[in-house]
Amino acid sequence: MAESADIKTDAFRELYGEFGEDVVARCVAHHEHHAGISRVHKIELYHQEYLGEKLSPEALAVWTKRYSELVENKVVSAPAVSGAVDFLDATQGQLKLYVISGTPQDELCRIVAARGWSGYFEEVHGSPRLKPQIIEDIVARTGVDKKRVLFVGDAMTDYDAARDTSLAFLGRVAPHHEDVFPQGTKTVSDLLSLQTFVGG
Repeated sequence: MAESADIKTDAFRELYGEFGEDVVARCVAHHEHHAGISRVHKIELYHQEYLGEKLSPEALAVWTKRYSELVENKVVSAPAVSGAVDFLDATQGQLKLYVISGTPQDELCRIVAARGWSGYFEEVHGSPRLKPQIIEDIVARTGVDKKRVLFVGDAMTDYDAARDTSLAFLGRVAPHHEDVFPQGTKTVSDLLSLQTFVGG
């Protein structure tokens, strides 16, 4: 719902800047093609694959904290995706909306609350749980008919989670960003027309 993709990419540039341009380029390339995956897994992978260093749990926590410090406040203050707030206002009390993200749970809840969006959503879910696990848990608890669910996402992890759990999917491709979704995937560049996809 917030324009956070570039913020997260820039954070990886800054986080790995001390290791040189080649490492930065590899990290950014992987991140951009694997958006939606937990930063914990990415940092662990980047150190091992690009720096030849296996991080201890304590060191991994330090690096993850550094990344969080780079992004959290910027995501809170980032502009909303065009049409997002209008959609939230128009459908409040009419649709049950859920946030499912690769952002750590505690940080995600802080961001949603700081933006004043908590009241729009039934539940907010982040990592370490994987997106398919979260979806199946919500479905099991609520008894919702999957045929009446639309997953809106901007990353292949979102597409894969929708596919693996048999949900309809709508991809969001931000302006000037690569369309990473398989050919034939329905996509939008903003959320101005989202209500037409949910019968609003």
